Amino acid sequence: MKNSAKTSGTSIDALVKEGKALGSIWRQTNSLKQTIKANGFDTRLGKLLQELKAQSSSDKGQIPTHVLRTHGIQQIDRRRRSEALWFVENEKECREFIEASGFKGSSLTALQAAMRKAAKGSDEDQPAKAEPSNVGQSEATEQPKADAARTRITHKVMVNTIIAQAELNGLDLEKIIEDLMAAIPAAKAAA
Repeated sequence: MKNSAKTSGTSIDALVKEGKALGSIWRQTNSLKQTIKANGFDTRLGKLLQELKAQSSSDKGQIPTHVLRTHGIQQIDRRRRSEALWFVENEKECREFIEASGFKGSSLTALQAAMRKAAKGSDEDQPAKAEPSNVGQSEATEQPKADAARTRITHKVMVNTIIAQAELNGLDLEKIIEDLMAAIPAAKAAA
């Protein structure tokens, strides 16, 4: 009996077929220009992962390993899957950046790094916030503490930062994940 269950307007059979097609072509060498086209590998992979993530019953939106296996994409490197999902979730900004900057990189990793560098550079271009003057004041005034909300980053940004730093420094991402998992009990005990 064919599985014809529909979720979010796409049948499970269609998703499995797309996943298996992607799994069979993922090792082909493609230029970034080709992989981010509407029908390019990274765009298709990102959209599939976005759909699977939306269907996930996990609170964190993680896609279970058995679902990756079912859809034939478990052999695609997790970093490539992560980058493809990042691209689809930030597609408008990515395409605008590529157009505006004339980006000629060869991978989504390079695109992420260039966008991060450009964002960091634009932050440095902003004039420094003026501090109140203490001239003529006899009492020491306490400077307000930094706004905690302003210094917070999202879960997604933290994950992307960890992945990017691991790649840049040649670190084993699996070992980092193991170390993070080992640190959770200590962090909960301290909180």
